[in-house]
Amino acid sequence: MSLTDLYKLTMREVLVELRERRVSSRDYVEALIDRSKAVASLNAIASHDWNALRAAADRADASGKAGTGLAGVPLCLKDNIATTDLPTGAATGALQGWMARRNAPVAQRLFEAGALLGAKGNMHELAFGITNNNAVTGAARNPWNPDMIPGGSSGGVAVTVAARMMPAGIGTDTGASVRLPASLCGLVGFRPSVGRYPGDGIVPISHTRDTAGPITRTVGDARLLDAVMADVPEGDDIPAPTALRIGVPRGYFFDNLDPSIEENIEKVLRQLAGAGVDLIEADIPDVGTLNAAISFPVALFEFIQDLKIFLKQNGIDHSLQDICDGVGSPDVKGVFQSQLGEEAMPESVYRQAMDVERPRLQAAYASYFADHRLDAAIFPTAPLPARPIGQDETVELNGEQVPTFPTFIRNTDPASNAAIPGISLPCGLSADSLPVGVELDGPAGSDDRLLAVAAAIEKVLGFSAAPDSI
Repeated sequence: MSLTDLYKLTMREVLVELRERRVSSRDYVEALIDRSKAVASLNAIASHDWNALRAAADRADASGKAGTGLAGVPLCLKDNIATTDLPTGAATGALQGWMARRNAPVAQRLFEAGALLGAKGNMHELAFGITNNNAVTGAARNPWNPDMIPGGSSGGVAVTVAARMMPAGIGTDTGASVRLPASLCGLVGFRPSVGRYPGDGIVPISHTRDTAGPITRTVGDARLLDAVMADVPEGDDIPAPTALRIGVPRGYFFDNLDPSIEENIEKVLRQLAGAGVDLIEADIPDVGTLNAAISFPVALFEFIQDLKIFLKQNGIDHSLQDICDGVGSPDVKGVFQSQLGEEAMPESVYRQAMDVERPRLQAAYASYFADHRLDAAIFPTAPLPARPIGQDETVELNGEQVPTFPTFIRNTDPASNAAIPGISLPCGLSADSLPVGVELDGPAGSDDRLLAVAAAIEKVLGFSAAPDSI
């Protein structure tokens, strides 16, 4: 492979090249910088320092450790994950240029393993949305079709990985924000169980729901990053398909699908059945109703409380009103303003959601997995593929205009509120040659097993398509 083509390597592939001294970290970084400049119109990057990245690569080479752990490999971190070497602006006006005094613990673990800070990823403002159409930093564009959204809120990170600007990245996920952009950009996106990774140092929405998560091109790369961020040994087992029992919850998760999504998910089920996976047709009772009683009450109430604490702990001399005044995106502005006034989420509604409804949802999932002896449940990550940038309020689905945000997160949100792990895998393309993702959710705390199951299913699906520009 020529030096100019190094950007095409996956994270594991480049680690091998670095260990074998067939390529230097500096050569690899130069290829990524050239690639990033070539596709800069995708607006994936919120901030970078190419000279600092070159210097970091030189230090990795000089240490003789390049290729060990994550040494010498740059990553894109979402703009809400605190780093000391690049600003952490959460893609919002009032925080532009803010330099953190310390790295977020999840970032620090990656850096201690040798990873380089390649860039900070553009995102939906304050992580409060899924289009990545941001009035402050501009819209990130899907590399499969630049007129389309990449998903969000970690859309910029997903674009850097899909467009081969960086080999992998770290986003955050409250209700969809790692898995959805992975799905819409043809990538792997892993949301771990809440608490598997440290959550400090990340501009918050909800401590109950927020978690960082890797966005990669392969499950193997996701497993490697997960092990570092969770500070656990990396698993190497991949079960045989014939050893797997996978639930198919058609009720709710398969409702009102775009024809391309329906075609692809049915193809996936045929592939899995053909490989010997035991597919169990069974629904999760009342999952939609239970989820609706939790989702917004928890996110909206905790957002105000958690952001206030974050600002104080990090010495940021801004009030909540200052942050709100700096918001440029109309959708985010409306949500923020509502929570500072008389429409603020009542604590009584929040307590009902946390003390009554959330335990019911968690119990429903626990019973579902236990009663049917399931390794995971499978369903479309989103009911539709990417839609055009600018359709922030409504999108077309099966001839009707439907609300953009709740439609795109419909399938990802329940697992978030139940605090169980989920992973989106690329499985095919729509009629318009846009990526389609399939999600696997696992029982609470089954992160290692779910990643192993995903690796097995990835082999069966065999997805290898890439954007035309690759």
